[in-house]
Parts: sequence; structure tokens; C-alpha cells
Amino acid sequence: MDGQKHITHFYFKESTSLRDSITHTTMTSVVATSCLPNLVTTSGPVLRSVACIAASSSAAFVLDKSLLSIRGGAAVVTNKKKVPEKAPPLFSTDVGKSVGWMATGMALHYLGYSFARAITLALFTSESTGFPGSNFAFPLVNAFVSPMSFLLLTVYGNILENHGPRGALKRSTFYCASVIMVSSIILEFLKQMGTTVFGIQATKFVTAPLFIFRESYVQLLTSQYWSFMASVLTPDQSAKWFAPIAGLTSIASATGGIAVRFLAAKVDLAGTLACTGLSLCASLFATEMAYSIAEKNGFAPHKHSKKRLHGKGGASVEHENMLTKAKKLFARVPVLKALFLEILASQGLATLLNVCFVKVLASISDDNVRAAWVGNFYALINIITMGIQFAVLPLLMQVIEPKALWRFVPLISLLFTTFQAFQENPSLYIVSGSLLVMKVLEYSARRMLDEMVYVPLDFESRFVGKEIIGVFGYRLGKSLMSLSLSALTSAFGNFNLQQLSIFCDVAALAWAKTAWDLSSLVPTRKEAQDSYTAAKKKNRD
Repeated sequence: MDGQKHITHFYFKESTSLRDSITHTTMTSVVATSCLPNLVTTSGPVLRSVACIAASSSAAFVLDKSLLSIRGGAAVVTNKKKVPEKAPPLFSTDVGKSVGWMATGMALHYLGYSFARAITLALFTSESTGFPGSNFAFPLVNAFVSPMSFLLLTVYGNILENHGPRGALKRSTFYCASVIMVSSIILEFLKQMGTTVFGIQATKFVTAPLFIFRESYVQLLTSQYWSFMASVLTPDQSAKWFAPIAGLTSIASATGGIAVRFLAAKVDLAGTLACTGLSLCASLFATEMAYSIAEKNGFAPHKHSKKRLHGKGGASVEHENMLTKAKKLFARVPVLKALFLEILASQGLATLLNVCFVKVLASISDDNVRAAWVGNFYALINIITMGIQFAVLPLLMQVIEPKALWRFVPLISLLFTTFQAFQENPSLYIVSGSLLVMKVLEYSARRMLDEMVYVPLDFESRFVGKEIIGVFGYRLGKSLMSLSLSALTSAFGNFNLQQLSIFCDVAALAWAKTAWDLSSLVPTRKEAQDSYTAAKKKNRD
């Protein structure tokens, strides 16, 4: 055969049997093997060896393709990259459905809380049921919020230990609904009877404890909703969905705030307060649905191992003092300690702004009008918050790390409190503006950032640490500021509105400092996801 001999080219669509495929491959190999060396007879032994290796490789490649195509269809290239399957939408999955139910339960909780907040403020500032002329009353009741929160937290810890997360949420929701419903009945009864005690309207003895309880119970329940969602979602999912989920609570809160005016006109203040209890009952149904789905599909939050402590003589000790738990937890997880300090500072500012707000709110004399004004004010807060949660934060979190947002948020509030501090006699609208900005920041960006901290952490951090910070930390900040303000008032006399505004500005600076310290401990999104994945793998092992 001379070097000009043509290589015969074979083409086939599909082998009908293994024999045909191998025969075809063999013929191709023979032709290639016989022709390639002849083409390089004049090129020396090295090139001849290369040609033989190439011919052998060609035959092997064709055989490999033929064997892979025996089952039918075109030949398959084995090194082709697989296209990853697209994940289904979150809320079409069982995890998404359970989160949806829990988010609904939280929204119903905030719907009822919007009723309770407006009603308790209206009762507290009323001539007949509250303490509008007292400079000590508001700081004093806020000082009692922290002990009440600690009491609720202790009860919650015992229930959690004995009944788990689901039992704790179910029981605490039922207890809170019962207290509010009974309080509304007592208020209406005392109002109808016109009862007095030592010449004081008996309703005032209900108004103050009710105000304290309303300030305490809201975070007790809220923290449990978020703990569930932080347990079943990944850090990437939480960064995407926590803001819209919080947006649902803003919708519910805005709806409740607007509805207060109409409910108060129809069923009076006590009847509107009773609607809070009904909302909590509806919330209980939704949260039970969430846990049912989670338990049925095996992703309900639970302790992977219960550690038993042993006292003297080997006696088993299952319960620790809540303060001891907090101390150990903060030492083990430094970011929680930093978050606790940040919350103390932010709630100190919130308390001072509320003191200013209540002081100027007393200028509205009619109880129902004042309740409606408060309802509309908080409705506006929630409408703005809702827009940020749905339209701004989901896009912003794609391009900015959480730690950068932690540093930026308090600076906005600082600008408004500084402006207020320079006013000789701040009006209702200036004070309301500072409070509005602080609350919008707290309900939108800060709430989302707060919840994202817990996602990569362990069970104890999410369900115990979160309650310590969310319930006790929030209220301790209010109580410490209230006690400090009461002590200063006793020592130096009453402060005017501008002096209180200067205190607000100092508190805003403290918030900015603690938020900056916290941001240095907050992980990036990638670090949080890696930590979460490692923890899940460890739990499976």
C-alpha cells in the first residue's frame, strides 16, 4: 500500500447489536492502524511510534463511544459536565410551607399587638384610667418591665426544658391570650361599676400592670417564631426571605393600627383589647400547623443531645438558673454578648424617645382621638417599614454584607435625634419624626440583621440565648434607662423636652458605638453558610 492510499470513512446511525458495534469499531481501527504508519514511512521511528499510539487511541475512543451507545440514541461523551438541577421555589417545599405558617402566626400576633399597644397607651394617658399628669409614672412602669420579662423568661425556660420548643410556644401563647382577655373583661366591668379604691379609680390598678405585661409578652412570643424559622432555613435562605417575612408583620401591624380607630368606636377600648386575645388564638392555630409539618417531615427544631449536669454526690441537676445560663452562653458565643449590649443601648434610646412622645401626646385630650392618633402613627411606621422590607432590603442584601449595615443603621437615627436636640421646644411632629425613624430602622433592617445572627448558631443559642436577649435584654434596656431617668429626676427635678432630647442624642451615640463593636463579630454571608453547613454535617454524623 502506498502513502497516498485513502482512509475509508465509516458512518452509522445506531448499532443494532453488540456484534455490529464491535465489528464496526474493529474495521475502523484496522484501517487507521494500517494507513497512519504508511503516511510517515519517511519520517523515522519516533514519528512512526507516535502514529501508532494515535491509531490505538482512536480505536479505543471509538470503541468507548460505541459501547456507550448500545442502549440506544447518540453516543454519550463521558466527561460532559452535568447541569445542576434548579431548586424548587422555597414555599413549594415542606420547609417553605412550615415557614409560611409560622410567618402567618407571627403576623397575627403583631395584628393583635397593634390593638394592645394603642389601647394601653390610651388608657395610660387617660384622665380617668391613667396617669397623664405624673412625671414619674411612665419611667416607673417601664422600670417594672424588666422584672416582669425576667419572670416570663424563667417560666419559658422551665416549659422549654419540659415540653420542647413546640410545647413552649403553644403554652406561652395560650397564657398571654388568657391574660389579655381576662384584663379586658375586668376593665369593662370596673368601668361599668365605677369602682374606686381609697378614692382612686379601680381601673388604674389594672392599667399599669396591663401596660407592663404588654411591654413584656410581645418579645417572648416573637423570639419563638424567629427561633423556629432560623432553625429550618439556611443562612442563604434567611438573607433572602427574612426581610419579606418581617414585611408580613408590618402589613399586619399597619392593618391593626388603622383598625383601632374603627374598633374603638364600635366596641370601645376594652372590646378592642379583647381582639388581641382573639388574634393570639388564631396565631396559635397557625404555629401548630407549622410544627406539625416540620415534625411530620423530620426537620422540627430539637436538642440533639440533652446535657445533664451533676451536683454533689452525683445528683442529677437538669435546671440551671437563667442568669447562669446567660453567663456561660455569652462566654461561649461572644457575638451574643455583643448583641446583648447593642440591644441595651438601642432600647435605652427607644425608651427616651417614648418618654418624649408620651409627654407631647398628652396634649391630645380626648381618649378615643388619642388612641386613633397612636394607631395611625404606628400604622405609618409599619407601612414605611413594609416598603423597605419588600422593595429595598432584599436587593440591598445582595450587594452589602450584614456587618456594614449594622454600622450604618444607627447613624440615621443619630441625625434625627441631633436635630431634635437643637430645638428649644420640640413639637409633637418633630418628636414623632425621631421616634418614627428609630422604629422603622428597628422593625426593618435591625430586626432582619438580628435574626440573621442566630441562623448559623446552635440550638441553645437560638432558643435559650435568643429569649435571654430578645425578652430580658430588650426590657432590661428599657428598665435601666427608666430607673436612671427617675433617679436623675429625683436628684435634679423635672427635665424639659429639650433636655430629654439631648439625652436621646447621647443614647443614639451609645447605640452607634455598640453596633460598631457588634459588627466586628458578625460573620460574612459565606462564613455563616459554611458554619451552618458544618454544623448540619456534624449533627448528622
